Amino acid sequence: MELDKLVIPQIRDSEPFVESDPTGRYGRYKDILGSGAMKKVYLGFDTVTGLEVAWNQIELEHFSDNKEEIMDRLLSEVRLLKNLKNEYLIHLYNQWTEKKDNNYTFNFITEHCTSGNLRQYRQKHRRVSLMAMKRWCKQILKGLEYLHTHEPCIIHRDLNCSNVFINGNKGQVKIGDLGTAAIVGKNHVAHSMLGTPEFMAPELYEEDYTEIVDIYSFGLCVLELVTLEIPYSECDTVVQIYKKVTSGVRPQAMNKVKNPQVKAFIEKCLGQPRNRPSASDLLKDPFFYGINNDDENNNKRSSSIL
Repeated sequence: MELDKLVIPQIRDSEPFVESDPTGRYGRYKDILGSGAMKKVYLGFDTVTGLEVAWNQIELEHFSDNKEEIMDRLLSEVRLLKNLKNEYLIHLYNQWTEKKDNNYTFNFITEHCTSGNLRQYRQKHRRVSLMAMKRWCKQILKGLEYLHTHEPCIIHRDLNCSNVFINGNKGQVKIGDLGTAAIVGKNHVAHSMLGTPEFMAPELYEEDYTEIVDIYSFGLCVLELVTLEIPYSECDTVVQIYKKVTSGVRPQAMNKVKNPQVKAFIEKCLGQPRNRPSASDLLKDPFFYGINNDDENNNKRSSSIL
């Protein structure tokens, strides 16, 4: 008992919480896991389970001109996350709004993927086999399949490697950032133009599209994974990207893909909407023959990816 009294306070004092959630269960550290235009993501801790979590925080004063729109988007993401239960999607644990000095802060606690997003992870680990990347891609597709076959159907609309997260010690991949997702009716058609320009399908620019736009984005994720190059990085402006995409001009990074199997698979994902396969179809593609996400033989040799 005397040892506990001496040691435990010293450990806690070395890493104090910056703040806690209203229930007192979750605490936030000062460490930033990531940041974007809308939010900062901090390292958090669940005192009940002893697990690290991601503490997502948005200060709404930065969006005084369109607070209602931003709030609607955030609440939309939270509502989606709360109702979606799938091992290939980021899990939501808690959310609340807080007022400090006349400024509202929106917070929500999600699962923390210890290795960050897939873009960061791939940049860090340059020597990755094709087999490993196929495992990642298969998991992304399983997440998309869940979203697209959900009732009602959900279109992510902003799938890219920075919105896919990974636990590198397990090779476990999860789709996140559903703030721009759309819930669509039986016709599966959406009309708003949202997303990251480099990864947007041509029909998304035309504001008349279905969930198959996510397959196009997925194809470009595969391209980035195998080339370490963000698609259309040769373009200087969004307008240049728009012109190339709507004209059917492929990213220059495609020229770096020498493996015919990989190139054919990416082209299949980038095809015309009527010919573009669904996530379910792609999971049955020969590209994934022999790939098992639970396969522990991570040392298998693979063919060249480029």
